[in-house]
Amino acid sequence: MSCRDIGIIVTNDLSPSEHVNNITVKAHQRANAILRCFASRDNKLLVRAFTTYVRPLLEYNSVVWSPYLKQDIERLENVQRRFTKRLVGLKHVEYAQRLQWLNLHSLELRRLRTDLIWCYKSVFGLVRLNFVDFLKYLPLEATHINYIRHTVLASAVDFLPIA
Repeated sequence: MSCRDIGIIVTNDLSPSEHVNNITVKAHQRANAILRCFASRDNKLLVRAFTTYVRPLLEYNSVVWSPYLKQDIERLENVQRRFTKRLVGLKHVEYAQRLQWLNLHSLELRRLRTDLIWCYKSVFGLVRLNFVDFLKYLPLEATHINYIRHTVLASAVDFLPIA
């Protein structure tokens, strides 16, 4: 069972796989539309269209749903990999080299950067997070006395920047 909240598909097990599947399908459709609809074959123009119309779909709220399974990470990266491979003169060039020539970064690296920025903001109080309400500590069963289980209360998070 799953539900959509703030544009993210959330499943019972909190796995991002269903969300990743959903957005990669949409991203491939948009990327294909860009390649079909633009009369120009200028790589710079097409990459600009990709970064404007496709990449935001793949990166929206990635701090919340960032994938941890290799298959999900690869599925996301394949959108950009496939798009760049279809650009003029880049069909037989390795992905890392294509990114370098087009002045792009991998989507995985961009998600890592975003995660680090949010971590910095959280640590230095640049976003309001009430950790008392955010994490509720509950002791585990008697066999796990030395461990603490925490449950995330998502409704207690306020991501508004501090003015």
